[in-house]
Amino acid sequence: VQLVESGGGLVQPGGSLRLSCAASGFTFSRNEMRWYRQAPEKGRELVAVINSSGGSTDYADSVKGRFTISRDNAKNTVDLQMSSLKPDDTAVYYCNARGRLVNYWGQGTQVTVSS
Repeated sequence: VQLVESGGGLVQPGGSLRLSCAASGFTFSRNEMRWYRQAPEKGRELVAVINSSGGSTDYADSVKGRFTISRDNAKNTVDLQMSSLKPDDTAVYYCNARGRLVNYWGQGTQVTVSS
C-alpha cells in the first residue's frame, strides 16, 4: 500500500497551491479519502473529506470556501486545491485512506505560507 503526496512548497499569503495524492496497493474507489494537516507543536487536524464516489465532501470550518477536495477513481488520485492561503495554513499535509479495516497514511508534504 502506498499513498504519495506531492505539490507542497512555499507560497505567499493569498496564493494558491494544489496538492495531489497518488494511491496504490488497495481498492482506491471503495474508500473515503481525507486530507489532514499538522502544524508545528499542534495536533493533527482533519481538513477535508471526500466519499468513495466523490459525490460528497466536507471541510473544516477553517478552510471552507478556500479549499476544494476532489478525486479521480480512474487514476487513483485525490487532490486538494488550496486558495487564498494564510500563514495559519502552514503545516505538513497528509493524505489518508479510510474504510472498513482501512486506515492508510502518506508520508506528508510540507506547505509553507509566508511572505
